[in-house]
Amino acid sequence: MAPRAFLSPRHLKRVSACVVAALAVMPLGPAGSWFPAPVRPAAAQVLPDLGDVSQVSLSPMQEKKLGEEVVRQIRASGQYLDDPEVNDYVNMLGHRLIAASTDVHTDFTFFAVNSPEINAFALPGGFVGVNVGLILMTQTESELASVLAHEITHVTQHHIARSIAAQKDSMLLSLAGLALAILAARGGSSSGDAATAAIAGSQALAIQHQINFTRSQEAEADRIGFQRLVAAGFDPNAMATMLERMQRATRFAEGDVPAYLQDHPVTYERIAEAKARAANVPYRQVPDSLDYDMVRALLRSYQGSPHDAVRYFDDALAQHRYNNEIATRYGLVAALLRTHDKERMTSALAKLEKIAPPHPMVDSIAGHILEETGHLDEAIARFRKGVDRYPNKMQMIYDYPDALLKAGRAVEAAKFTERQIDRFPHDGPLQLIAARAYAAQGKEMLSHLHQAEYYAWQGNLKGAIDQLQIASKDRDGDFYQASMVDSRLRQYKREAAEQTKPAFGRSG
Repeated sequence: MAPRAFLSPRHLKRVSACVVAALAVMPLGPAGSWFPAPVRPAAAQVLPDLGDVSQVSLSPMQEKKLGEEVVRQIRASGQYLDDPEVNDYVNMLGHRLIAASTDVHTDFTFFAVNSPEINAFALPGGFVGVNVGLILMTQTESELASVLAHEITHVTQHHIARSIAAQKDSMLLSLAGLALAILAARGGSSSGDAATAAIAGSQALAIQHQINFTRSQEAEADRIGFQRLVAAGFDPNAMATMLERMQRATRFAEGDVPAYLQDHPVTYERIAEAKARAANVPYRQVPDSLDYDMVRALLRSYQGSPHDAVRYFDDALAQHRYNNEIATRYGLVAALLRTHDKERMTSALAKLEKIAPPHPMVDSIAGHILEETGHLDEAIARFRKGVDRYPNKMQMIYDYPDALLKAGRAVEAAKFTERQIDRFPHDGPLQLIAARAYAAQGKEMLSHLHQAEYYAWQGNLKGAIDQLQIASKDRDGDFYQASMVDSRLRQYKREAAEQTKPAFGRSG
């Protein structure tokens, strides 16, 4: 019997067929028995070199497509943290690690997941997710970098594709054991214990095979991830420190073990090896970046009720309980924005701007407070200045046209957004802003087209198809726009049909 993870009802018929096929092709042993024939000595076997086993399971294109599909599902579930400042930061941190490496041949995308669980994960195709809970758990930027370095290595070493190959091996081991168990059961009631033992033995062998494979992956990710961490200029002790922090989280967890620890078991051996590696590298003190402290303060401002968040930062400032005063004052402003207390947020912003250097997160929150206090034209000017100063910061790129729409300047908003879509064609929130801008102008075909693109980015193909079908009936677009609608409608219908196909061949 294959491990439970491989035998969903959807796959059961296919696995049963594999068992029959395995029995049919199993070579005859001595005296015509169904035991396997002796294996030829290794020297006598001539086997082709198949290269990296991961590439046999998944091509780079398939890995990318699989990763994109999982990210769409995360967006559709509502777990994707739609916060461009947080996502900009984790991308900046991740790409700093990548820039220091020589083994990266994949485009990476990093994103935050709106979950308090302590978790991070790698997906095929260069997608790395990190939970809000894990970011808040870290105490230094190097600790967070150590987790990303580990996850990046899972991608560069094709661990997921290699796991698929390992699972195939495990399934073959299980099927072979099941075949022997069936044959043993044919021997009569006296052989029932032998059949049970054969089934249990095959399960244990398959499970152990997968555990060993996972352990080897974790060891490899630790070893290469450490090299990546040091090469990028982070604290070499951070990986061991983070592993110890994870272990303490396990020790004091009364209920469920943190999700990260289920997938990345922390052992004394891993901690000892991380410490040994760090001992061979000269010590260096690595200060945290202002971005790290600001992002953690922003995430902390989202926790609990607005008044609880304000109280947290008020207490931290009153007791001087902070690592960075600028970030703590920024967190207070962000928390006050949730309360809509115009007087306090204006006063807190003024104190922040007295001590803060030029920073995109400060410019953005200043613009939002100007909006909140009724100074829309000043907010637009602040956002416009921010876009000019930080042309690749997505928060500014979203804030500026959004403010233009609030001011009734839909034509300007649409023109600006279309230019940004040309720069960032796979960005969903820009598509939503464009949809709003065209709806404000009464341009229905373009509005529904961009709304469809936003739904597709979210993973909602049905919603995208519905929007495109509405757009195809509108008559306010030109020939090029109508052709685009038809092309996208055909594409998303094909993708929706692909999603409904069974995992193995045809159903029935």
